Amino acid sequence: MHSEEQTSIELTGTDRPGLLSEVCAVLSTLDCNVTNAEIWTHNYRAAAVVHVTDDLTGSAIKDPKRLVTIKKKLCNILKVNDDLKTAKTIVSPTGAMNRGRRLHQIMFADRDYERVESDNVTERDHGGGLRPDVSIMDCSDRDYTIVMMRSTDRPKLLFDIVCTLTDMQYVVFHGVVYTGGKEAYQEFYIRHVDGLPIGSEAERERIIQCLEAAIERRASEGLELELCTEDRLGLLADITRIFRENSLCIKKAEISTKGGKAKDTFYVTDASGNPVDPRIIDSVRRQIGLTELQIKQNQNLPPEPPETTVQYLFSYFFKPRAFPPTSQNKLIRSYS
Repeated sequence: MHSEEQTSIELTGTDRPGLLSEVCAVLSTLDCNVTNAEIWTHNYRAAAVVHVTDDLTGSAIKDPKRLVTIKKKLCNILKVNDDLKTAKTIVSPTGAMNRGRRLHQIMFADRDYERVESDNVTERDHGGGLRPDVSIMDCSDRDYTIVMMRSTDRPKLLFDIVCTLTDMQYVVFHGVVYTGGKEAYQEFYIRHVDGLPIGSEAERERIIQCLEAAIERRASEGLELELCTEDRLGLLADITRIFRENSLCIKKAEISTKGGKAKDTFYVTDASGNPVDPRIIDSVRRQIGLTELQIKQNQNLPPEPPETTVQYLFSYFFKPRAFPPTSQNKLIRSYS
């Protein structure tokens, strides 16, 4: 839809069980129909970009008083008494920016990359996958800083990294992306927009934290459930309420509607971040509909061993390099 046909709502706050359910219930009560949305959680923070229309007119909500009411009620849900960070709600016309890109910017501004002290967070964040390994070294003879990343491969990984570096005001001059099996290795030669390489240890540490967060945010954790059914006002509120009543925690969600049909994807765990009991999933599916709610994939299962071994060489642009025939690699060069 064009911006004049829907209203964009951006949300940021502390993640907790049932949060999405409460947000959807408020929107339904205010006659806001969710047309599409994307919700991410990371490091005990939650962010969402939600597009809504007026249920009566099917177009964007333009009444200023109504927009203020929506913002106020959603802000009340997001606020937590002991929250050290500020909950935010922004209501505006829909922009043209990619939702994933915008979610990265929202969570970056929310400083979700600052680690919460917990022994269990790291294990849950990766669902048994490979934890991101980010390191930085100097290339003083060419005035570059080299950023090296090793992680589990996934769709849009390169997009997430390059967008994050761009939003942090760094320019990528050269790069290599190497994937083998289920692993990905990325190496970028960067400078700050002022033309200088990274100059302090504090800046290095911040880049490492931000890139680790960029890799982790979009990673899928938990059991993947797909909902396909007729769209209606309050559908999302009813679905998320059933999830909440069965102690399911939504770690990520993608909501879309087209031609009167809703196609939503949810990644869920139990309230502690652990795999969900299959009996609970059976109960949820019976309440929603066995044909409407399907189990797609369990992201908590350990990954298969990689088909090839990722090698660590830092001289891609100084001498030829051969890659295994089963791997995929891409060269990146700045044209600025």
